[in-house]
Amino acid sequence: MTRLVLVHGSVTNADLSWRRQRALGGTFDLVLPNRPGFPPGPPVERVDFERDAAWLHEIVRPGDHLVGHSYGGVGALLAAPALELGSLTVIEPPAFGVARGDADVEAWLDGAFALPRHSVRGYAAAFFVHVGVPIPLPDPLTPELQQGAEAFFRERFPTEAAIPLEPLPFPVLVVTGDHEPAFEVVGDVLEAALGAERAVLPGAGHAVQNADGFNETLVRFVEAGS
Repeated sequence: MTRLVLVHGSVTNADLSWRRQRALGGTFDLVLPNRPGFPPGPPVERVDFERDAAWLHEIVRPGDHLVGHSYGGVGALLAAPALELGSLTVIEPPAFGVARGDADVEAWLDGAFALPRHSVRGYAAAFFVHVGVPIPLPDPLTPELQQGAEAFFRERFPTEAAIPLEPLPFPVLVVTGDHEPAFEVVGDVLEAALGAERAVLPGAGHAVQNADGFNETLVRFVEAGS
């Protein structure tokens, strides 16, 4: 069975991030790893997209179809050129370094840099609003969300990632949610530079994997490249 490796983003781990994709278990062999620092694994001192990219080399097998959401998409983009993938899908990766100087990107980054860091939960909650995640955080946080929020608090900012902007030797899909212009700008750059296909699925904010039609779009894309 075709392996589908789903890499989650910030704050929430694999179990929370990919709940709707569990329905694809009859179609694919789902691999749902938790990024370093996220539960049930141990905390780490620093969350870093370069470490995530190296970690993916331990997870991914030749022919796998790799899907990365948000920060997980940044690590996937960095790792992909050296991986023998069946395909790559990235969902709103905050790879803003590819579009510095764009007015929408700079406005989004100004807001991100200004988020309050007085508390771990407060920072994560403000980030959810800013990034467009329509999910309220409980107060107090569950133990899993507490560890995820602490990992996010120690996260290297993804703008620093130097994303390779050259076509890849396998199909690439860039997915955005049409809720924030900055992510659409990044999606446009990646689509053009990587020779990627593009899907825009509104209705779920930054959590585009929860949007109507996402699973069907992903299945069509992966099966076409298999």
